Amino acid sequence: MFLEPRIPPNTGNAIRMVSGTGATLHLVEPLGFDLSDAKLKRAGLDYHDLASVKVHPSLGAALASAELSGSRVFAFTAKATTWHTAMEFQPGDVLLFGPEPTGLPDEALEHPRVTDLVRIPMLPGRRSLNLSNAAAVVTYEAWRQQGFPGAS
Repeated sequence: MFLEPRIPPNTGNAIRMVSGTGATLHLVEPLGFDLSDAKLKRAGLDYHDLASVKVHPSLGAALASAELSGSRVFAFTAKATTWHTAMEFQPGDVLLFGPEPTGLPDEALEHPRVTDLVRIPMLPGRRSLNLSNAAAVVTYEAWRQQGFPGAS
């Protein structure tokens, strides 16, 4: 789930990634671009029709949706101390990432539905990974833990 993404190519890259993993990309408005943006389409190439993408008007609405109402929510932030590899991901978990370049705001990190705050390890002095790269790192770790269901 991307909260208020602002850079079209990051979301396009994520669309391509979810099409390859069977995940669903949930986008929380406001978006910093139109879904018909040429840069978004270029980054997603011809994978838009193969990807599951859902747009929600707010974080609360997204987490209250029937599809996500019982899901655990892992919020990714450089403020966390627990690495993503320490988590035991389950099918249906929500991986929540914040907008570029600010990351998740405190109100998202403190949302009552957030199960845990998690980080991706990196060298000291670095702010963060690129949004689509971070989402791919964690999505593939979660998929690996499940035994890559559906992969060939």
